[in-house]
Amino acid sequence: MRVAITGTPGTGKSTVSSVLRSRGYNVLDITDFIKSNNLREEYDSERDTYDVDVEKLNDMLLDRENTIFESHLSHFLDVDTIIVLRCSPDVMKTRLESRGYSTEKVMENIQAELLDVILYESVESEIPTYVVDTSSDSSDDTASAIEDIMKGNTVGHMPEDVSWAEEMDKWF
Repeated sequence: MRVAITGTPGTGKSTVSSVLRSRGYNVLDITDFIKSNNLREEYDSERDTYDVDVEKLNDMLLDRENTIFESHLSHFLDVDTIIVLRCSPDVMKTRLESRGYSTEKVMENIQAELLDVILYESVESEIPTYVVDTSSDSSDDTASAIEDIMKGNTVGHMPEDVSWAEEMDKWF
């Protein structure tokens, strides 16, 4: 099985991936893979990020089976299941500020979360997509929810089960 764990920065992908690794899962950090395989392209100074040729990345990963791919880009890969981590904007703001993100970068990510950008892209892929709200659960609980989804227990994890739309006016 090939599983994508994706989500807006600050939703807990790296933290839960560490827990899943400790539980024996093969989890590949796509950001590290991109860096170590020189897949970064042009630097986008306005967005403070590098472009990545996702098709080339996907081609390099096609032979990896029984892998969990962790990245805000992993939903663009050929996988069997996509799990989108979601986080309330208030919690995300605190997490990103503690990382030293600029105000602009924090707001860009909060906007992406409020507008369901990664969730929308994931659902549009027509790959089975599920969600886990990481706003208040521990990383162990989040990892257990991901394990449940991988076992087929998807109740409460459908794309429509998590939304921050009611908070839109608060942020804009």
